[in-house]
Amino acid sequence: MKGSEETVLTGDRPTGRLHLGHFLGSIENRLKLEKSVSGKLFYMVADVQALTDNAADPGKVRDAVREVALDNLACGMDPKKTTMFIQSQVQEIAELTIFFLNLVTVSRLKQNPTVKTEIAQKGFGENVPAGFLMYPVSQAADILAFKANRVPVGDDQLPVLEQTNEIVDSFNRLYGKTFERIKPVVSKNPRLVGIDGKGKMSKSLNNAIYLADDEDDVEEKVMKMYTDPKHVHASDPGKVEGNVVFTYLDVFDPNKKELEALKRQYKKGGLGDVVLKKRLAAILNEFLDPIRERRRELAGEQHLVMDILEEGTRKARQTAREVLREVKTKMKINYFQ
Repeated sequence: MKGSEETVLTGDRPTGRLHLGHFLGSIENRLKLEKSVSGKLFYMVADVQALTDNAADPGKVRDAVREVALDNLACGMDPKKTTMFIQSQVQEIAELTIFFLNLVTVSRLKQNPTVKTEIAQKGFGENVPAGFLMYPVSQAADILAFKANRVPVGDDQLPVLEQTNEIVDSFNRLYGKTFERIKPVVSKNPRLVGIDGKGKMSKSLNNAIYLADDEDDVEEKVMKMYTDPKHVHASDPGKVEGNVVFTYLDVFDPNKKELEALKRQYKKGGLGDVVLKKRLAAILNEFLDPIRERRRELAGEQHLVMDILEEGTRKARQTAREVLREVKTKMKINYFQ
């Protein structure tokens, strides 16, 4: 991708601070794209999308807007290279969503695998909020408002991008060539399981290690990690597969040769879980130290993060306004131009 002239859009739902799973699944990709893409990069704090299932708690969403932006900046996002903005403050996205809703059926939305899974996880049943059901259309508007053609996603979000491409095809067929199909940038990292080993790391499942966690928090969470329930004594043979500590070490331990030796020893017997957990806690804290330090520095400048978002939102609106003008012209509803 080096030297490409592509437009990239990515973002986070502001429902709380970001965790290690977010870093591996999206933030790391964003930082790589900043270095490799010579075109435009946009980062969106997706507060409208967060409100689709948090409408009764807007304060939670508002408070998290600054936090998720702060986490990305602490990890190294450069606002001089990436335009950082707040979704709800770019009204053109909402207007595009209305137009795109005419290109999608309710039946198709209900059959979207990502939406179906999330409806089941949240227990909505038939009482799913319309905004939640329609969020793939809103997401299409997020992307196409900036004519983005590369979007970093996890593999679970690929069906949403497929729906965006269906909207692209329908719009182009009805109104003339306007948008490019979207190419996903899928993270090569494995999805990080939660510390309980029961599923992916998640704020809602309370099984996450956050980028802002201090050293004691990290150590405490690592000590709670699921290992091998049959590995009662250090002398007992243990299983590496499904052992959360080894799953994390596979990702974060820089010394792969030494790690392989530890795996052999653990399988044979003679290696205790506490030793492994202390190793992992030390590795994670070393990884998080510069992020935490940068976060403290940025948080100390009270208005800095919101100033960055305000300036980025102004730039984002300029781009989206131009795209919306073109869309209205193609749709023949540019009455007063």
